[in-house]
Amino acid sequence: MDDAAVYRLGDDLAIVQTVDVFTPVVDDPYHYGAISAANALSDVYAMGGRPILALNIVGFPRGKLPLTVLEDILRGGSDKTREAGVLIAGGHSIDDPEPKYGLAVTGLVHPDRVVRNVGARPGDQLVLTKPLGIGIITTGIKQEKTSAAGANEAIRIMERLNRDAADAMVEIGVHAATDVTGFGLLGHLYEMTSGSRVRARLRYSRIPVIDEARTLVRQGAVAGGTTRNYEYLTSRVDFDGLDEPDRIILCDAQTSGGLLIAVSPARVDALESALTRRGVIAARIGEISGDGDGRITIEA
Repeated sequence: MDDAAVYRLGDDLAIVQTVDVFTPVVDDPYHYGAISAANALSDVYAMGGRPILALNIVGFPRGKLPLTVLEDILRGGSDKTREAGVLIAGGHSIDDPEPKYGLAVTGLVHPDRVVRNVGARPGDQLVLTKPLGIGIITTGIKQEKTSAAGANEAIRIMERLNRDAADAMVEIGVHAATDVTGFGLLGHLYEMTSGSRVRARLRYSRIPVIDEARTLVRQGAVAGGTTRNYEYLTSRVDFDGLDEPDRIILCDAQTSGGLLIAVSPARVDALESALTRRGVIAARIGEISGDGDGRITIEA
């Protein structure tokens, strides 16, 4: 269930490898490229690794769109990887009816400091480093329902690297972590709880959500992936009377979402301080409530 593959090279060195590619989630090609790059790098950060090298993966309809669009996509990806200290060393492109862009990413990690998405323990506090609602906002963009301000806020969140959050969790030491992407908060948490053989309890009032997403979800801005997440998780989550729009938000398929971190109660304050020092706004959203079969309970 890990976010990326880890291959040990020696006693003190391992490589981390991952790949991610998707179709446009925003209209502007530059921002699409930057978001795709941030999203691809995120799996390395979630494992506690440091990305160092990437290869572009491109599908582009050369007969339908001008090559300047492709230039902007690649420039966005290049600027974001440069911010991360990552070298793009080439890549591969194909003629494709629909634009696609992503990265194959290689990073480094100490074998003894790999952070997995299993290993959470009873009593652990759950910390989330980005708000939910990104998938609802981007679906609203496609449906022409999202405001310009809402779109800009989502772009800013998606383009934010998870590097600083990863540095903080590696510094403090945590039991488990994952980035919140296509399976939504509850889907990725369920991977963590079921793989760790524990149960979790979330407090909905503490979970950060992009304001406009609360309105858009009631207007039907729900992606197919989010609907599938919700259908899968319904029998695995006790929603405790939560309204369906709020349930959908918890299952919303994210792009370049934040890190979900399970940390011991003794270290959670230190983690929050380390995140704050790095300018990362995080929320303590619940806890690992005991041993079990992965079941999640939501409290208002």
